[in-house]
Amino acid sequence: MKRILDGLSRFQKEVFPEERALFSRLASSQSPEALFLTCADSRIVPGLLTQTRPGDLFICRNAGNIAPPHGEPAGGVSATIEYAVLALGVRDIIVCGHSDCGAMKGVMHPEKLASMPSVAAWLRHADRARVVTEENYGDLEPASRLAALTEQNVLAQLDNLRTYPSVASRLLKGALTLHGWVYDIESGVVRSYHADKGNFLPLPLAGETSDRSVEVNYA
Repeated sequence: MKRILDGLSRFQKEVFPEERALFSRLASSQSPEALFLTCADSRIVPGLLTQTRPGDLFICRNAGNIAPPHGEPAGGVSATIEYAVLALGVRDIIVCGHSDCGAMKGVMHPEKLASMPSVAAWLRHADRARVVTEENYGDLEPASRLAALTEQNVLAQLDNLRTYPSVASRLLKGALTLHGWVYDIESGVVRSYHADKGNFLPLPLAGETSDRSVEVNYA
């Protein structure tokens, strides 16, 4: 806890004074560019990953980067999605999964969640991804199967987002775009889903073209 408090002290004494004008502008309003829906994993830091500043991202974090389908009992994630779209008018929603995801390991091995009933209930929102992975990638070794499950979960949550009337309406108008990402912690590479190719491909670095993108082969 001391390290956290020391960091807070540095923020208040050093960082905040340097950014006072920014925080003054943000004090009474916000206009984020995107909703960034990602995992609660401590290794995922959206602002660091995207090099964005306060006010740029509306962030929603939970175990497994889950977006429950519309019509589920009201919860914080559903409320965040609706607020981002209807009140803030974000033009992009990014669902970002990541490598070595503990939530996805729980989806693969639900028996290990016996002592965590709330976690087990929450991760049932990833059942579609689990079934698709078991039926199509079940013969892969565990690490590759986990990678496949992580991708399938991102796709499942993107489909869940489309069940929200506000999201569906803005998608039809061209006022909103959905993005599926998977972040590899060890390499720093972020892969984005390309519907036309049916695969996740590395996002090109600034100044590069998509020629850098190479399909992932689980085999």
